[in-house]
Amino acid sequence: MTEPAPEPGGDATIASAAPSQRPADRYGTKPPVRRRWIPLVLGLLVVLAGLGVAYLGYLKYGPEPIEAEQLGYTVVDDSTMSIRLKVTRADPAQPAVCFVRAMARDGSELGRREVLVEPSTSGTVELTTIVRSSARPVSGSIYACSDQVPSYLRAG
Repeated sequence: MTEPAPEPGGDATIASAAPSQRPADRYGTKPPVRRRWIPLVLGLLVVLAGLGVAYLGYLKYGPEPIEAEQLGYTVVDDSTMSIRLKVTRADPAQPAVCFVRAMARDGSELGRREVLVEPSTSGTVELTTIVRSSARPVSGSIYACSDQVPSYLRAG
């Protein structure tokens, strides 16, 4: 037996349609979703992250409230060194303390002294101090400065 020929507009036309195409009149269409807020939110997050990194960098590498610079040193004798330093403070009305060291050739510390930087009207102060050492020093350095002055260094 022979099969009847398919009718025009019948099942043959539906079967020949590509499977990825869906007839709009049968299933309806969805309007395209516009998500314009996604790039704005991502851009805002990138800007906020950049500001956070800049702030952390400023905290870590920004200006210090007290900065010290060594101007020079002189070996006075086998157990004494004179060290000149310049201290710059953000608030010169507040006292500060700096720790200076006499050093050996191998970099070990031979002597240390705490230097009180008195309150002044000038933001920058130059000081000279004497450091006693346990052996002949070859160099001097400023270890650190702080605005946390110990009570035994304060006058009065």
